[in-house]
Amino acid sequence: MTTVARRAIRSTPFRDADATWALIVDLLTQGKNESARQELESIAGIAATVLGEQSPRDAAIVVTCNGPRTRIYCLYDESAIEGGDANEEQLGFDPLNGNWSLSLPCTGEDLLWVQRALKAKSDRITARDQSEQLGSDSAAAGVGQGLSFDADDFLKL
Repeated sequence: MTTVARRAIRSTPFRDADATWALIVDLLTQGKNESARQELESIAGIAATVLGEQSPRDAAIVVTCNGPRTRIYCLYDESAIEGGDANEEQLGFDPLNGNWSLSLPCTGEDLLWVQRALKAKSDRITARDQSEQLGSDSAAAGVGQGLSFDADDFLKL
């Protein structure tokens, strides 16, 4: 079973996309991993574009490493201003321990250029369509997978 840590970061209009990415970088590097910080900061403009499109609202930024998986969501609009659902606390483990990777959710129309831009900067940081799921937060998420329901057929007498 995979352990998952979840964070919800307040983004626009509470803080702009650049400041949101800077907070995410700080959260992940914890002030100790300078090479990872440089790698994450090298894609700041690309990440800010993804954050500006609000892709991490419903699809997580997913970080995997030799420890727990980290999912980072962003709060936008009123949720960002109110901040009641925010959780920006430091993680109790190193989210970039060992062979880490980071996957950014992205809109379908931006996916190709974002993937190309990221590939030019890093082998560890990738982009995926925001509708694509990476693992699940709960064991029950896979239950019923492959089941289809046709309401018209069901309601026929």
